[in-house]
Amino acid sequence: MLQSGPWRIMLFVAVSAGLVPAASAQNVIFDAPGIIAKKKPPPPTAPRAQPATWPRLDPGAVLCRTEDDLDRHASNMTARVNGGFTQSTDCRVIAQPTGVQIISRLGPGRTQVKLSVPSADVGWTDVWLPEKAPAGR
Repeated sequence: MLQSGPWRIMLFVAVSAGLVPAASAQNVIFDAPGIIAKKKPPPPTAPRAQPATWPRLDPGAVLCRTEDDLDRHASNMTARVNGGFTQSTDCRVIAQPTGVQIISRLGPGRTQVKLSVPSADVGWTDVWLPEKAPAGR
């Protein structure tokens, strides 16, 4: 039959290899900083810039119904600072960016404009509106 020496040793080695837990070398962790670069998630995509309407009145701009109302508004600003008497005006403050069409200019501080949306009102403003949009807008 089979010789008992070498086959027994090989059988013993095979059974022992199956019973012995996995080698500790399999538990190596490569997490040393600088050795392996960690994958960073890609940066979020930037929202597309909406084309800026120009010319426009930005929030805080004043729109008066008539040129005389614009004059009274300017007088009221001076009167408030000095503690004087103010007059009523038909002016409103623009709450959100609003596209306009320039009708006429009377110097740098008087511009007659027509609102493009929603009411198409015509009025006067003291905002300087250059022909081209300022850089960065």
